[in-house]
Amino acid sequence: MPSFISGSVFLISLIPFLCVCVLDALKVNPYLEVKKETDVEKQDSKEVNPSLDVKEVSGNGSPDKNGLPDKNQARTFTFHQLAVATDNFRSDCFLGEGGFGKVFKGYLDNPSQVVAIKQLDRNGLQGIREFFVEVLTLSSVDHPNLVKLIGYCAEGDQRLLVYEYMPLGSLENHLHDLPPGRKPLDWNSRMKIAAGAAKGLEYLHDKMYPPVIYRDLKCSNILLGEGYHPKLSDFGLAKVGPTGDKTHVSTRVMGTYGYCAPDYAMTGQLTFKSDIYSFGVVLLELITGRKAIDNSEGAREQNLVAWARPLFKDRRKFSQMADPLLHGQYPVRGLYQALAIAAMCVQEQPNMRPLIADVVTALNYLASQTYNPQIHPVQSHQGSISPTTRKDSDKKSSQEMHQRKTEREK
Repeated sequence: MPSFISGSVFLISLIPFLCVCVLDALKVNPYLEVKKETDVEKQDSKEVNPSLDVKEVSGNGSPDKNGLPDKNQARTFTFHQLAVATDNFRSDCFLGEGGFGKVFKGYLDNPSQVVAIKQLDRNGLQGIREFFVEVLTLSSVDHPNLVKLIGYCAEGDQRLLVYEYMPLGSLENHLHDLPPGRKPLDWNSRMKIAAGAAKGLEYLHDKMYPPVIYRDLKCSNILLGEGYHPKLSDFGLAKVGPTGDKTHVSTRVMGTYGYCAPDYAMTGQLTFKSDIYSFGVVLLELITGRKAIDNSEGAREQNLVAWARPLFKDRRKFSQMADPLLHGQYPVRGLYQALAIAAMCVQEQPNMRPLIADVVTALNYLASQTYNPQIHPVQSHQGSISPTTRKDSDKKSSQEMHQRKTEREK
């Protein structure tokens, strides 16, 4: 057996033991207040110079006089070119809307080159900051798990970003509120997505110089290509991480409620372990099918981490945490190991969370262990207490989720 496989197996075999040792330290306050994106935008409107972050993330690139990257790093577009590409931003080209602008599907040069074009809100100062940071971050990287920036437009007061088009949309679209006809992700796809997202985060933390803290890792920012290949996107909140003897970066609390690490939310001290916490929440979403924050649940179950904490302490309840839409088609050992990784990532004390490199090693191993329901046993999911309010219009799935809720209330 190759040495790297042996190392991975050894690490994975330790995870349940380590999980038991550290779970007592997992004390998550479900009522922790974290600033929401919209609130942060308003409070941050007095940020004087958005190019401060540009200088930090420019890396080896040479920004021009406007603070934008050299033209050899990213293609520049005129506003007219992008208006043509989207048929004047026609409604049927609209893909979605985020905190800083709208995203449209477009066609460049010829119909075969499909792109996603994000038009930032011209009235938001935070949107300007996001534009500078994202252009400088993505123009200097090339990684299979980071969305590729094709170019940008900075014409007058127009700020647009042009990305490669990800045909399957976001991970959020495949986990929550599934539309009619969309099949739930199977176990193998979920582990593949988790491992790929971890690799993208590892590149930001360990391969980039200076290293970058993502600060906004969530399901809606993980985009999926063919074969559910994941790529991290939306780097407007990215921040250069601490280097040398520094342990953290002091900054305003920014991010998304439910994903923000409690230590960062309370102190404003941003570390690489802040991203690890966010990743743990995403991994929990992949395993359980629950949302990071679900206001349709009871007060004690609205926060995913708070809901999971007592279940982590009893290994006999691990199977109850599996997404009911998996229909029991998952490996028991793989489920336990994935939950153990998630539990370590979302610990309250940042120094108890693992390094992203260790998470990548563990998830690579899990992703390599292909589950085949025709060969491996299908698990009974009786007694599952996974969420029952996922709005899946498929009648059978809806009935099963209602059954889960009935069993939980007994």
